[in-house]
Amino acid sequence: MVKQIEHLGIAVESIDATVKTFETLLGTECYKEEMVESEGVRTAFLMVGTSKIELLEATNEDSAIAKYLQKNRGGFHHVAFEVDDIDAELERLAGEGFQLIHQTPKGGADNKRIAFLHPKSTHGLLVELCQERID
Repeated sequence: MVKQIEHLGIAVESIDATVKTFETLLGTECYKEEMVESEGVRTAFLMVGTSKIELLEATNEDSAIAKYLQKNRGGFHHVAFEVDDIDAELERLAGEGFQLIHQTPKGGADNKRIAFLHPKSTHGLLVELCQERID
């Protein structure tokens, strides 16, 4: 189970095409969608513990998100989610059809066990799962 983040904004081509992927990845549901006319974006929020993910879809060609997406496929480099049981999460996500870069966790920085999901499974976003290492 994912534990922590406040919110990360992720630029996407289509919320409709993206939201289900993130609902499955995070084991949660989108709790709010809204249009922000002044910014030219449609947003969708998903809770992750006390944190949030904000998906941002451009609604006009002049918005900052539209301009970002003209230069990038979307997203940013990666987001790391802390999980309770990385082995169980990898098994669950593989079962849901996510492509894993690491089939098993490996040692990472800051005394963590880590594994990455391939961006092809998550609409261009590189996702890292991490769990505190117990030696």
